[in-house]
Amino acid sequence: MKITEVKTFLMHAGAPNLKRWAADGSFGHESFSKNLTGTRNWLFVKVYTDEGVTGIGECSGWPRVIQTAVQDLSRLLIGEDPTHIERIWQKMAIAIMGHGMTGTVGAGAMTGIDMALWDIKGKALGVPVWNLLGGKIRDRIRIYGHANTAEAALSLKERGVTAIKCGGVSNPVKKVAMLREAVGDEVDIAIDLHGPPWLTPADAAQVCRALEPFNMMWVEDPVAPENLEGFRRIREHSSVTLAAGERQATIFGERELIERELVDVIQPDTGRAGGITQMKKIAAMAEAHHIGFAPHSGSLGPVAEYAALHVLSAIPNGLILERIEDDWEGREKTVIPHPRSQDGHLLVPDAPGLGVDIDEAFVAQFPSEGNVSIPISEASGSYAEGTFREHVYVQTRTRRARYFKDT
Repeated sequence: MKITEVKTFLMHAGAPNLKRWAADGSFGHESFSKNLTGTRNWLFVKVYTDEGVTGIGECSGWPRVIQTAVQDLSRLLIGEDPTHIERIWQKMAIAIMGHGMTGTVGAGAMTGIDMALWDIKGKALGVPVWNLLGGKIRDRIRIYGHANTAEAALSLKERGVTAIKCGGVSNPVKKVAMLREAVGDEVDIAIDLHGPPWLTPADAAQVCRALEPFNMMWVEDPVAPENLEGFRRIREHSSVTLAAGERQATIFGERELIERELVDVIQPDTGRAGGITQMKKIAAMAEAHHIGFAPHSGSLGPVAEYAALHVLSAIPNGLILERIEDDWEGREKTVIPHPRSQDGHLLVPDAPGLGVDIDEAFVAQFPSEGNVSIPISEASGSYAEGTFREHVYVQTRTRRARYFKDT
C-alpha cells in the first residue's frame, strides 16, 4: 500500500453557547456570514492510498496556517507505506526541524497526518485504533463539561455529567464556591486560570491556597505555560491538584512538566500534540510519574475527539476528556457518525480505524473567514481596572486587598 494524495478540509466552526463556555469574555467576538460568530476553525486531513483505503485526521494549533504546513509536508508522503507510522512521523519531524523548534504549528500539521495514518492502518487490518494501541482498558470515557454559572452547572448535572470546569482570573474562588454550592459534593469541579492575562506565580499561589477547601479536581494553567519555575513555586505553597500541557507539543514539549512532576494531570491537545503516536508516548511518560492524562479538547472538532477516545480507552492513566456539551449545532453534522453519549460518558467506538468520517459537503458550506482574536472582553473583568486595552500577557493583580478579598 502506498500514499497517493493528501487533502485538507478547512472550515469555519461556529462558537459554542457562551453561557456554557468555561472562560470569561467571548470565544472570539467577531461576527461572520452565515450567522457564525467566533474565530474557531477546524482543519481536517485525508490521506489517500493506491488500495482505496483512506484515513481521516484533524489538526489544531492555528488551523489556517497549519493547512499550508500540511500541504508542504504532503510531498514527502507520496509513495510512502502508510502503515510505517513511526518512520513517517520521524521523517516529518526532521523536515520541520530546519525551520526551528517544533512548536504547536508544526506538531499540529504532523498530528492530523499521523492520526490519518492510524485510521488507515486500523481499516487495513479491520480493527479499531484502540486495538493497535494495546487493546481496551475501558469501554466508555468520562467527560467534563463547561459551566460558569449555577444554571449551566445544574443543567450538566441533570444530564448525567459528573465533572465541570469553569474559567477565568476574575473572582475565581467566588465562582468555584458558587458552583460547589449549586452542584454539591457529587460533582467534580476544575478551574482554568487561562490567560491572558496569566497570574504571576505569587498571585497564582495565593489563589490556589484559597481554592484548597473546595477539593478541586484540578487548577489548570495558573501561570503562563513557559513559566515552569512558576509551577514549582505554586507546588511549594499549595496542595491543590495542578494541570497543564495543552499549549506544548510532543514528548519534548511536555517532558519537563512530567519529569519535574510540576503537574498532577497532563493535558496534551489531541489536535496539536503530535498525533496518536505522541499521545501514547506522553501518556506512558506520565504514567511513570503517577500523573493522570486528560486531553485538552476545548477548541477541537469531532475527529480529534474520536482520536482521544481511542487513546483514553487504551491507557491505564486515562482520567477524563474535555467536552463542550452545548457546542455549535453544526458539530453533529460535521462527522458521521456522531459520538454516542451515556450517563456523562462517551462510548468508545468499535468500528475499524477511528470509526469516523467527515461530511465533506457540509464542511464546504463553511469556508474559513478568520482564525485569530482577542478572546477576552473588557466586561469580563479579567484585566485590572483601566488596563484592558493594554492586552498584556501576564499581569500582577493591583488593588490587591480588594482583589483577594473578592476572589
